[in-house]
Amino acid sequence: MSDISNPIFHDEAKAREWLEARLWANGPICPKCGTVDEATLMQGKSHRPGLYQCNACREPFTVTVGTLYERSKVPLHKWLAATHLMMASKKGMSALQIGRLLGLSKKTSWFLCHRIRESLRETDPGMLGGEGSTVEMDETYVGGLEKNKHRSKRKHKGTGGVGKEAVYALVDGESNGCVSIKNYEKFLNAFNNGEIKRLVVVASFSDGVSAARRSVSQS
Repeated sequence: MSDISNPIFHDEAKAREWLEARLWANGPICPKCGTVDEATLMQGKSHRPGLYQCNACREPFTVTVGTLYERSKVPLHKWLAATHLMMASKKGMSALQIGRLLGLSKKTSWFLCHRIRESLRETDPGMLGGEGSTVEMDETYVGGLEKNKHRSKRKHKGTGGVGKEAVYALVDGESNGCVSIKNYEKFLNAFNNGEIKRLVVVASFSDGVSAARRSVSQS
């Protein structure tokens, strides 16, 4: 948390220079035509700081184009500060606390936190497992207690997993990859129709998972 004093978390220009150095290691990249290091930095009061114009397609752009910071009215240095606070905090940090630290409203800090978390989602995680690694499986039930529900919504079928959603997780300890399937039927169908092969290298399954598959199929 001591790095919060870094200038990139307090100065807009420093934050922009920091982001440019990491996204444009070989020079500005045009988001439209993909030309590298062939752009002119626009000068003058009529242009916003950090605005470039591609010499090939004449398209104006900044380093935030194509990122979660694009078209945001929140200063870039506060985006970076919020990201740092969320990543550096061992137990996470609430949107309210981030808002108080950065001088943001509740609505703005909530928006920043959700955008940052969403940007961490893997769009193409690839397959789990492989040679020499084992994919492990576990399950749990998520949902409120029956006694805390309104009388009309109680199922009156006992305790345990009644009224809860079964969540199955597949974890590859070597690559830290994880796939969760929230529905019991989807989990069973994924094994039976072979769709699980799109997510996991089948040779990576341990005997425990095979036993779990047999127990699920028999239930």
